[in-house]
Order: sequence, then structure tokens, then C-alpha cells
Amino acid sequence: MRCTHCGAMIPDDQVVCPECGAEVQIVPDYNPLDDVLTREVKGSVEGATRQIRTDDIRRYRRDDRTKNVNSTRVLSPEERARIRDMKRAGARNTSGTASGRNTGDIRRQRRNTAEVRGQRRGTEKVRRQRQDTDDLRRQKQNTSELRRLRQEKRLEAAKRKRRNLLITLFLLLALIVAGVWLVYQNSYTSMINKGYQAIQSGDYDSAESYFNRAISKDRSRPDAYTGYAEIYVDQNDLESAEDVFLSAIETQPTNEELYQAAINFYMETEQPAKVSALLEDCEDQNVLDSVSDYISLAPTFAPEEGTYNEVQEITLSSETGGDIYYTTDGTDPTAETGTKYGEPILIQTEGEFEIRAIAVNANGIPSTVSSAVYTIEFPIEDAPAVTPSTGQYTEPTQITITVPEGYTAYYTMDGSTPDPESSSTEQYTGPVNMPENTQTIFNAILVNDQNGKATEVTTRNYITTD
Repeated sequence: MRCTHCGAMIPDDQVVCPECGAEVQIVPDYNPLDDVLTREVKGSVEGATRQIRTDDIRRYRRDDRTKNVNSTRVLSPEERARIRDMKRAGARNTSGTASGRNTGDIRRQRRNTAEVRGQRRGTEKVRRQRQDTDDLRRQKQNTSELRRLRQEKRLEAAKRKRRNLLITLFLLLALIVAGVWLVYQNSYTSMINKGYQAIQSGDYDSAESYFNRAISKDRSRPDAYTGYAEIYVDQNDLESAEDVFLSAIETQPTNEELYQAAINFYMETEQPAKVSALLEDCEDQNVLDSVSDYISLAPTFAPEEGTYNEVQEITLSSETGGDIYYTTDGTDPTAETGTKYGEPILIQTEGEFEIRAIAVNANGIPSTVSSAVYTIEFPIEDAPAVTPSTGQYTEPTQITITVPEGYTAYYTMDGSTPDPESSSTEQYTGPVNMPENTQTIFNAILVNDQNGKATEVTTRNYITTD
């Protein structure tokens, strides 16, 4: 059945509306018109002749509105049976006593009955209209409720969809993170990080394994070689650490990053002198261009090394600039042990001279050592010309020595070989008088003023008599 208040359907086994909570009305509604009709019929049977007036109908309606809408009048079975009997008896009496009553009364009775029936039809129409209005109101309420329920369902569906989407995105993100983590664990970078962690913990075997795995993944990147070398640096084995880079460069002579890593190793371990040796063997111009700031070219010499017969001035220069340091004792110069070059080196003594030099560029990188050997051999004059020649003389005569430019003449008159350091040797400054009445052995030499080298001895034997 349908609830009379909200219009909702009520299951047969319930006595309360599940929507509005109103109790189910089991007995029919009390209708005062039924009582009116009953009394009219009863009045007709008993001889009553008063017809129902419009005021009566209005009074009944007014009384009906003042009553509780939920109130009902329950008729007992006996009353319902008596009313039915009275209706049947009234109908028989009406037909049986029609001759005892005047035709006007019957007509009024019928007219009243028709009016009552019209009123009932009007009442039913009003009730139906009210019912339709209530149904329309309930329909609107139901429509609004249905719309609200649909809206709630749509919102719930949207929430559920959004929740499912978030869950899906979260799972997808988790899978991506897990995948990235797995890839990272076996990546080149991960191997490098694990290798350094092993070095810090002193596990050099594991560190070596990690760096080797990184090299196998990408042999061109320098990070693994740097880490590998760090294993030996941590154990103060710089030679083995250097071999790591040199071996890699030997197999990859055009790898610019490897050269840079090796240079960094030399600088960090305070071995800048080895940078130039490394780059000196490089034949790839791209590599040299990439590390040009570290290139320090060895000095060049002018004039070139060789043998010279005169004093020489040696000039040093470097294409990469910087300071030049040199030595002349055959040792390799450094910035600390060498003589800083400032002006040409003068070689003014006879002999062999070796000059070694380095250039230190603006970044403090020393070049390789360059060297040059110079030999100075001054020319030797012949033995000096002495006049007069050997012989016997009876008149006083002067002895003269021809002295070329750049030489000094020395002589003795006792037969000994002239020596500039000896007291018996005289420096020739002009003609010497030949001793009288005696025999004189006159020896003379020439000494080079630049190198002090002496010529052969010229000897004269003089005999003087009266």
C-alpha cells in the first residue's frame, strides 16, 4: 500500500511508513456524509420528511476539518449489518408505500439524494485534487530526493573514480620508483658511490670490484679510474695510482676526460712536473687544445748548441711564457734549485758547457727539461816572432817580439819556459837589450787575453863579444 502522508510505498508486513514514520491506517477514513445518508434513509423509514440542507453539508465539512485528520470511527460488524439491512428495508418500504406518500416528497427525496451524491462527487473531486496535489508534491519531493540521491551518487562515483585514480597513480609511481631504484643500484654512478664507501671503510678489495664493474659498464668515463687510483693513493702507493691513468690513456689516447683526470691526479698529489711529461707524448690536437692551460713548453736555446771559437751569449725562451730556470752544472733545474733566467748567459772561457732549463707557466706547471751543450775552442796563434835571430853579435842589439792583438807576450832570458805566474818571467812591454859579452837563451810566448791560453815557445840563442 501507499502512505497517505508522503506517498511512499509501504511493505505489506509493516505498519509504519519507512520514509516519514506515520502509522498505517488500517480502517477506512470516517466520512460524515455516510452518516447523513444513513440518517436520511432511517428518517424515511420512520416517516421523517426533513430534507438535507446546504447548511448541514457545510456544518459537517466544518466539523470534519476540525477533527484530527488521523481520527477514524470504527463500525462494529453488527452496525455495518444493521445499516445494510436498513438500506434494504428502506428501499422496500419506499417502493411499498409509494402510494402513501405524495409524489412531491419522493421527488424532494430524490432531489436531496442527488444533491448529496453531487456533494459526494464534489468531495471526491476535491479529495482527488488534493490527492493529486499531494501526489504532485510528493512527486516533486521524490524528484528532488531522487535528484539529490543521483547527485550524491555522482559525487560518490567521482570520489571513487578520483580515489581509484590516485591509487593507480600511487601504484604507478611506486613501480617507477622501484624500477629507478633497481636500475640505480646497478648503474655506473651507484658502482662509483659504493666504491668510495668501501674505500672509506678500508675494504679495498670490494672497492676495486666496484670500480672494475663501473669500468666494464663505461670504459670512457674517468670517474671509475679516479676512484680506482684513489685505492692506491689511500695506501700511499702513488706509482700504482699513476699506472691506472697511464694504462687507460694508452688504450684511449684521444680521450680528453682521461687526460684531465690524470692531470688532476698529478696536481692533487703535488706532482705537477709530470703533467708536461704526460702531455709531451700526446699526439691528439683536440686533447692538447682541451688542456692547453696546463701545457708548458720547454725552453729553446739561441744560438743552437755546438762548438764555437769565440765568446757566446746564450738566450732562452718558451712559447708558453712563464718563468725560466736553468743550471750549468749538469743537474735538472727546479723553481727552487735553478737560477732564474733574466738575461743572456755569457760563455767566455774555453771548454764544454751544458745548460739545462725548464719553463714554469702561469698555472705553476713546469715543463720538461731541455738542455744544450756548448764547446768553446779559442784559436791558438803560432809561436811569437822574435828578432834578431839566433847568432853571435859584437855590437849591442835590442830583442823585439811581435805581439798580435788580444795577446800578451812573456819571455825569459835564463833558458826557462815563460810562465806568467813565475817570478823569472817578464811581461814584454817593448824591445829588450841583449846582454853583452855573454851567451843568452831567450824564450818567448804569447798568452791569449780572453782564455789565458799560451802559444808555443820561441827560443833564440844569442852570443855577444867585444
